[in-house]
Amino acid sequence: MARSGDVELYYEAFGQASDPAVLLIMGLGTQLIGWHDDFCSQLAARGFYVIRFDNRDVGWSTKLDHLDQSFPVFLSRAVRLLVGLKAPTPYSIADMAGDAIAVLDELDVDRAHIVGASMGGMIAQQVAIAHPDRSLSLTSIMSTTGDRRIGGSTLAMKFFLARPPVSDPHQQFDALVETWRRIGSPAHFDEADTRRRLERSLERDYTPNGRARQLLAVLSQPSRTRALASVRMPTTAVHGLLDPLVNPSGSRRLAATVPGARLIELPDVAHDMPRVHWPVLLDVISSHQHQVSVLS
Repeated sequence: MARSGDVELYYEAFGQASDPAVLLIMGLGTQLIGWHDDFCSQLAARGFYVIRFDNRDVGWSTKLDHLDQSFPVFLSRAVRLLVGLKAPTPYSIADMAGDAIAVLDELDVDRAHIVGASMGGMIAQQVAIAHPDRSLSLTSIMSTTGDRRIGGSTLAMKFFLARPPVSDPHQQFDALVETWRRIGSPAHFDEADTRRRLERSLERDYTPNGRARQLLAVLSQPSRTRALASVRMPTTAVHGLLDPLVNPSGSRRLAATVPGARLIELPDVAHDMPRVHWPVLLDVISSHQHQVSVLS
């Protein structure tokens, strides 16, 4: 376990510690197994020391239940944040970036390639901004900069996410499958595989209140646009053009803001990472390491 203040963070590593490190940061309410075992193994096979971890409030990391609030309180705070007003939150994206650094500290890793998906991309951006001395490169996947004018969900997705929760356990599982179907890539959605992954996730942990606390951190984040303009490291934004949850404009803004950044848009991808497109991500991280090697 790594420690970040009062928070303990569970992590796993693949590959040799002597190889260049890659820190993988997952998105809202998603555990480290969101980074598929096979993906991590393939990345390690390319000569990287691959680290994945559970963000605070999910998986086997600390649950901040003492910061919990009733659903009406959560809802009122979320609404205030959505309309641009201030509201108290349990923690911030910056706090979660500090957690990522704590994982590197625990493993005695001086610098790493920082890779984040969705909310994890927001955290990864903050790591690159606040800790450039610990960051070899930045890869932001299906994410956005915190600017409320970009990177939003489609109207249909907003209505879908606002539906009343179900109480029956079997219906809850089916609802999770349907959520992944809605945000996933239509041409690549595999229901059987999705059910297997969700079963593994639920067996490992289920913390809906933790997801709600993470959501408040996302909703309260400030725009990083100005700070991102000061980032000086190999940077790539990857986004699916069919993403209904985070509009590709978020990645376009990131790529336009960070000097020298690349933008890769995948025409048949939504808000997921289909196995068929893993080589794109593997190549991006490998190319960043090549750039770092040339510059050093």
